[in-house]
Amino acid sequence: MTFKLTLALEPQVSGREIPINYQYELSAIIYRIIANADASYSEMLHDKGFSSTKKHFKLFTFSNLIAPHRGIEFRKGTDRLVVKSNTLEWYLGFVSEESTQRFVQGVFTDQRFRLADNVSGAWFRICEVQLLPEVDWTPDTEFETISPISVSKHIEGQKHAIYIGPDDEAYETALLTGLVERYKAINGRDYEGEKYCRLTVTNEPKSALITIKAGTKDETRVRGFRYRFKIDLPEELMEIAYECGLGERGSMGFGMIKVKE
Repeated sequence: MTFKLTLALEPQVSGREIPINYQYELSAIIYRIIANADASYSEMLHDKGFSSTKKHFKLFTFSNLIAPHRGIEFRKGTDRLVVKSNTLEWYLGFVSEESTQRFVQGVFTDQRFRLADNVSGAWFRICEVQLLPEVDWTPDTEFETISPISVSKHIEGQKHAIYIGPDDEAYETALLTGLVERYKAINGRDYEGEKYCRLTVTNEPKSALITIKAGTKDETRVRGFRYRFKIDLPEELMEIAYECGLGERGSMGFGMIKVKE
């Protein structure tokens, strides 16, 4: 299920400046809001997630903060963003379960949170939580990323994986493998349908290097790509891509997509 949250900025409380690398902070806010309503569910998401034979998945994702034209601006010479718009949009995607809609709308509506690091931040109130309709998609439907898609691959002889873009020959396979593993984590059984992923990028991809836990000893950098695209996937895997994101690190704010308007 995909939800659109409308955020109202409260500049009179703490100003308009937020860190440019805010993905980790937004992830922590999601866990905190859920924990206030259901501590056990929040703990499961954070510590365990859903398991396939190979990986653990925290089966949700979220978008960047989205503002009207020039509603968020980068302050030159700093690592700050200035929120000029009084309202923002924020999208959340959760794996569909019978109780998901009522739970998310009940838990998130009217919540207040501060998005900040140790330098600056801003207060927001969630004034609306809207469940978006299911997507009636075809292979010709054009999508766009609303948070960067991150994909990595291991190269023999190298200690660390490298991040790859959609022009890499291994990219489609990596997207498909991730979706198949998520399917098993959700359903508790192997995916036995057709396995194919045909990606057509329709504009020039833009690289984004995101710092996670900036300024701490655990700081890491994750690369992703923003672009528009068409994709041909089996229906069951497409549903997972739309609800839980494409690529890696969905629960850290990577890989969320929506139909291009």
